[in-house]
Amino acid sequence: MTQTAEYRIVHETAYRYSEPVALCQNQLRMRPRDHSHLICHSCEVEIDPPPASIHRHPDYFGNIVDSFAIESLHRSLRVRVTSRVTVSIADAEILMRAPAWMDLIETVRRGVSPQDWKMREYTFASRRIELNSQFGDYGRAVMQPHVSVVDAVDALTKHIHHDFRYDTQATDVNTSTDAAFQMKAGVCQDFAHVQIACLRSLGLPARYVSGYLRTSPSSGKPRLIGADESHAWISVYAGAEIGWVDFDPTNAVRAGTDHIPMCLGRDYDDISPMRGIVMGGGKPILRVSVDVLPLDENTSPAE
Repeated sequence: MTQTAEYRIVHETAYRYSEPVALCQNQLRMRPRDHSHLICHSCEVEIDPPPASIHRHPDYFGNIVDSFAIESLHRSLRVRVTSRVTVSIADAEILMRAPAWMDLIETVRRGVSPQDWKMREYTFASRRIELNSQFGDYGRAVMQPHVSVVDAVDALTKHIHHDFRYDTQATDVNTSTDAAFQMKAGVCQDFAHVQIACLRSLGLPARYVSGYLRTSPSSGKPRLIGADESHAWISVYAGAEIGWVDFDPTNAVRAGTDHIPMCLGRDYDDISPMRGIVMGGGKPILRVSVDVLPLDENTSPAE
């Protein structure tokens, strides 16, 4: 049996400017991408004011990018992305066939299969994530030799969750992975970067996942619209037979159907939801809201 869940997601980003903006150019990475854990049924992007030009294309990692330009004076910008997706997770029985993590490192290093060879690019340093012995030693101290890669990364996921303090004031979007590691504090972005640094420093392929987390309300209370937020976690290559498996160090869990993956990359810089430049604008005020509405939470047979 494969667990699945269907969602409607509305992600709205709104800027208000103290001075007129003469020109803005932006890239959006907010469209869901089809892959082994997600199917996108529909996606609509609304931009106000309407752009003079817009171009959609995949980036190197397969994420769908909307590049647009607004060339008329404006004092506000609103981007609303509405998607309907189905999320699925691998059968636990399949994960029991995962290779030992130390064996997998050697398999990837040697490039036993074409897929193993391709995964090597996720073992290297990236702009946000450096590789060094402090990260490797931290991971090695937790991951017991000869256990499967899934069990080993499970252990590291739980350890980071308990060893680090979730603190929205400790870091910001530009905080380095090394600084977050030294402070043992941060937010989901920092937790993910640290875990990826540990795994890559050992030679395991790991990538950054951005998406949404369906948060459940307290018992007896209704679901609050807008209570769901953007989230980040990691994905680890578990061999050619299994592929990628996702883990969430912020919540000390293996990602399930409550995790809705949207974009994939080496680190946050590859998948930031919206980035660009503006001419003018003065001091902007940013407001972001995300609503994740479950449509179907049944467990259904794999198709």
